[in-house]
Amino acid sequence: MTLIAILAGTLAAGIGSVWLAALLSFGMLARYTTHMLSLAAGALLATAFMHLLPEAFESQAGAHALFATLLVGLVFFFLLDKAELYHHGHEHHDAHEAAPAHGHHHGHHHGHPHDGHAHGIRSGSWAVLTGDSVHAFGDGILIASAFTADMRLGVITSLAVLAHEIPHHMGDLVVLRQTSSNQRAALIKVSLAGAVTALGGLVGYALVDLLHGWLPYFLVIASSSFMYVALADLIPQLQKRLSGSETAAQIGWLAVGIGLVTAVSTLAHL
Repeated sequence: MTLIAILAGTLAAGIGSVWLAALLSFGMLARYTTHMLSLAAGALLATAFMHLLPEAFESQAGAHALFATLLVGLVFFFLLDKAELYHHGHEHHDAHEAAPAHGHHHGHHHGHPHDGHAHGIRSGSWAVLTGDSVHAFGDGILIASAFTADMRLGVITSLAVLAHEIPHHMGDLVVLRQTSSNQRAALIKVSLAGAVTALGGLVGYALVDLLHGWLPYFLVIASSSFMYVALADLIPQLQKRLSGSETAAQIGWLAVGIGLVTAVSTLAHL
């Protein structure tokens, strides 16, 4: 019974949050892409600084080890970006690249020669999807731990994860829409990353005691990916010379992104 509850909770939180975010991103808010970039940057930074890192540092893990993990994570995502740019520069010189989309870099990622579906993905997207998968796995373990402790606590945790993932997934979808005009592909990729929550739930159920010590490191690696994407990919796109009102709107949407995640995080811990 507990396992069924864990699977239901993790799938609802992992995939349900993506579809709700898609309704908001591609529906009523789709016309405000620039504003959504600001909101995405705020949501990703707040998820890292207000939710993931505090949770990691509340654990028994030492601050030194966690900061070292954060540094390694940031360097890893930087190198991942470099690899995309390198492949782009050496392998692709077609007309599409001659007129790149707006953004500060336009690397294409080919992790493996057979990785055909990755063609045309600009940098930032893989860091988001990697971070998402790690974060989702961690969420799954959290949900499994909560259900193992108490059924009611499990339901509350699942709802909290669902709620705090919505603004964050809106951010992810904005990043992926920057890399490809295909809405469905973006939705499928983020949904698959969200589905990793169920995998985390299964692993958490099987190894709840064993994995508990690793959870802070999962949280820190996920936060490093969100920090990197926000600071290296999104914010540079917002650093254009704008009028006073446009700058105010940008700051306002950044604050909304931060506020949404912070509010949900606060509610989740009540």
